[in-house]
Amino acid sequence: LDTFGQIDVLFNNAGYGIYKPFADSTPEDWALDINVNLYGTLNCTRAVINHMIERHYGKIINIISDAARVGEPSLSTYSAAKAGMAGFARTLAKEVGRYGINVNCVSLGTIKTPLIEPLLTPEFEQKMVKSYPLKRLGLPEEPARMAVFLASDQCGWVTGQVIPVNGGYATI
Repeated sequence: LDTFGQIDVLFNNAGYGIYKPFADSTPEDWALDINVNLYGTLNCTRAVINHMIERHYGKIINIISDAARVGEPSLSTYSAAKAGMAGFARTLAKEVGRYGINVNCVSLGTIKTPLIEPLLTPEFEQKMVKSYPLKRLGLPEEPARMAVFLASDQCGWVTGQVIPVNGGYATI
């Protein structure tokens, strides 16, 4: 606000996941997944929502995961936290729509980012892409294009939605 005088877009893009079977997980693991993914979104949204309400304008975009939509073994609390973000977005969209605020989620499949690339041996990547109808993993610019669209005024009548950008991975 000090620099630009207003906040038009909030982009909640934090993500962290403890990868282990739920039976082996601890309350500390759960807290980390939920604090980063769900509470991070709640805290950032709370920090800007009154400003957006006062202005009668705003775009809130949450990046979630297809793990929230279909569940992923060994990512139970991550999946739960990301699903919580989707439920929060749907509810918030109903609360603040009358103020001209759009709230949506982009649900991602696996995106080839610098964080994941070290894990992608050719064999592992080949195994992963079998689950994707497009037979490849996503590139960072693909979900970025969706986020830019959701942040634009061209997307004025879309709110409360979970929009998949996932190469067809979760076709529900």
